[in-house]
Amino acid sequence: MVAPRANWKGYLKVGELSCQVGLYTAASTSDRVSFHIINRETGHRVHRQMVDADTGKPVDNEDIVKGYEVSSGEYVILEPDEIKAAVPESDKTLELETFIPCNGVDTIYLDRPYYLAPVDKPSAEIFGLIRMGLKEKNVAALARTVLFRRLRTLLIRPSETGMVASTLNYDYEVRPSKEIFSDIKDFKIEGEMLDLARHIIDTKRGEFDPTEFDDRYEAALAELIRAKIEGRKLKKKPRPEPKKVSNLLDALRQSAGAPTPPKKTAAKKKSTGSRKTAAPERKAG
Repeated sequence: MVAPRANWKGYLKVGELSCQVGLYTAASTSDRVSFHIINRETGHRVHRQMVDADTGKPVDNEDIVKGYEVSSGEYVILEPDEIKAAVPESDKTLELETFIPCNGVDTIYLDRPYYLAPVDKPSAEIFGLIRMGLKEKNVAALARTVLFRRLRTLLIRPSETGMVASTLNYDYEVRPSKEIFSDIKDFKIEGEMLDLARHIIDTKRGEFDPTEFDDRYEAALAELIRAKIEGRKLKKKPRPEPKKVSNLLDALRQSAGAPTPPKKTAAKKKSTGSRKTAAPERKAG
């Protein structure tokens, strides 16, 4: 088995303690079904090519630079050497600056997870000491370093015998929730509807287990590819028919397995005929 390769190597530091560590990919898309772009007529692969948007002519790699648009069609050109000089130099150090509760960061700020581990035996003892300190205090640490030519903030948490370091989104990268939620009206829910909603939640409580979740899209693609290779056609799966519900309360009752009360039928009015009956005459006293 080939040993995993670190995406980044440097030093983990807190106070006067430091040890050599590596960041390893924790979530990867390499096992997903991937496709090539093919010319239907020849069966050959198709390669993308950079072309000038105005002239339509191909552009060589050495002539491609980055540009920032300052006005319509006008760009400030940035040469590779200029960008490299502007990026902060990496000192290859993850210095734990602030300690916060493990749940002290809103999950919307979590970007990409990495495993953080010592790269050699001499570093393992100090690494274990730092990890144990975080675990005993039930805290996570914030640290900053240059990763992939960007200054990034990382949230570092103890996990099993190692640690997990998650890069964090910057505040300007996270859209304000008010942009999405401002039109949602607040309304009062009470009585049977609220009781049913609580009941559904209580009956479906559980623990997070990632092995329970399957990627049906990937499985369907893999089955389609196998069928094409074997020269067979896949049977069309019938679409599930949506259950008809008359209102939200009925939907909650069905979800909770509660019986829906029968609909009340309006009482039929007795026909009195078209002629009016004259009121009886009073007898004279």
